[in-house]
Amino acid sequence: MSALSHLRTQLASALDAIVPPATVYAHCDIPCGIYDPHEAQIAALTVIRMNQLIGELKPPAADAKPEERTVFVHKLARYTAIKEQHAERVKHEVRVIWGDYFTPDMVKAHPQATELVFKIMKCASKARQEASMASAEELNGCVQEFAELFWKTKDTKTARLPSHQKAGGTLVVPTA
Repeated sequence: MSALSHLRTQLASALDAIVPPATVYAHCDIPCGIYDPHEAQIAALTVIRMNQLIGELKPPAADAKPEERTVFVHKLARYTAIKEQHAERVKHEVRVIWGDYFTPDMVKAHPQATELVFKIMKCASKARQEASMASAEELNGCVQEFAELFWKTKDTKTARLPSHQKAGGTLVVPTA
């Protein structure tokens, strides 16, 4: 290794120690051709489930012990954080499919796609902002509609089957 290469390596290591590099995540841009709205659907069901759990939480009584209040606050914070993470995951999964898979010809053939993606982004933001079952269910409905549209672009029939998850609901799955 040359002295210059060694100096560059040492400088880069020192810089990484001062300002650690951010972790990045990406769907492959080869493109691999593997796209599926399943993860967006699971994330939307998770938003529903977290709203269910939030709704089931019993606030501590006025005379509750500090430990009881701590348990309540901790559960509420966790459920809320997971709800928000999964609403954001819906947005991520839909953005990847929209940006990497959909072509201009597909959008021409399915003009409702643009409006649907926009609606999913807005619904996911609303589901993050609120602890509302109505918002969560609206998001889930939009994601199911997106899944059906996605499979339609592949000339694949779909069915809505029970999710068998605690959140209930259905999943759009390809059937042929």
